[in-house]
Amino acid sequence: QVRLVESGGGLVQPGGSLRLSCAASGFTFSTYLMYWVRQAPGKGLEWVSTISTRGRRTSYADSVKGRFTISRDNAENTLYLQMNSLRSEDTAVYYCAANLYDRGPSDPRYDYRGQGTQVTVSS
Repeated sequence: QVRLVESGGGLVQPGGSLRLSCAASGFTFSTYLMYWVRQAPGKGLEWVSTISTRGRRTSYADSVKGRFTISRDNAENTLYLQMNSLRSEDTAVYYCAANLYDRGPSDPRYDYRGQGTQVTVSS
């Protein structure tokens, strides 16, 4: 059974930091591209970041570039997202997702996706 379980969300003040984790099981984690995507209230799914299978290549949405860092630990089957300098517009449910082949940041289809963790940025 495939599972992607996100954790680390919460309430943080503007300018603060959070580190999200995603524990993967039930598939060969090291062979999948991994993603963070988010959905703000009343909006559609938004791609945030992608990391290659070995973690050597990363890409980010312009809205988070320079503030967020994606990483992975294939030995622990875990994906991370370090979020710094958080803004109110970062408020969303954050999901980790996996694809065997990359469909590009504008394609919302993923082979697997977790249940999400809420991130709220507010004073």
